[in-house]
Amino acid sequence: MSANEAFDLEIRDESIRLGQLLKLASLAEDGIHAKELISEGVVTVNGAVDTRRGAQIRPGDIVCVNGECVKVASAR
Repeated sequence: MSANEAFDLEIRDESIRLGQLLKLASLAEDGIHAKELISEGVVTVNGAVDTRRGAQIRPGDIVCVNGECVKVASAR
């Protein structure tokens, strides 16, 4: 799946941490799995690898893990 095929994921706040987003989007089973994916360098944010679990993800950002992508949208 490419960024063009990303599914929308609404968040209720202005931003969400990368690790939390992976769990919310079911791209990671739990926090430990999210941490492993991020540290392995398989997570991209807007096309660039991001290894910061606490990175702030905002509406409009596209996060991909192993070919599965989500586009963050605002619930407001």
